[in-house]
Amino acid sequence: MTGPSRPDSFTAIRPMTFDDIAAVNGLEQALFPVDAWPLQMFYDELNQADTRSYYVAEDPDGDVVGYAGLMCVLPIADVQTIAVAPGAEGAGIGSALLETLINEAKQRGADDVLLEVRADNPRAQRLYRWFGFEQIHVRPRYYRDGADALIMRLPLSAWNGSPRATTKDTE
Repeated sequence: MTGPSRPDSFTAIRPMTFDDIAAVNGLEQALFPVDAWPLQMFYDELNQADTRSYYVAEDPDGDVVGYAGLMCVLPIADVQTIAVAPGAEGAGIGSALLETLINEAKQRGADDVLLEVRADNPRAQRLYRWFGFEQIHVRPRYYRDGADALIMRLPLSAWNGSPRATTKDTE
């Protein structure tokens, strides 16, 4: 699978379907070889539409180049996963997926969005901070390879529809 060659070359964010699971699982196994979800987990997650929302990003050829999922059990929403194919990084796909999840959480009535991010992934941490997430905790040795997880939170009261419009940025 090849990713977009230009930063503006992804075309759509849409709800994930069961037909997308094979492509999503392929990305999952390639991107997270140590911590990859088992294939069945994607089916299980999609079967819980009352508390779960999953999305994919497609390139102009219709190939899945990113995916993300949210669990919302009020008053908290939790980013379950977010990933972008290596060849598609820098195209704004991660931002578009995260914005979609945050808006979904707000629509569902959540007060906060939580997520875990690897302590050794500064690129993802920058993205989350740009959206207004703040680190609230560390889970030592959370990942199978022993890496710590940073727990981050975005209060949705500060969310105005885009990362550039958060209350924190306009104060």
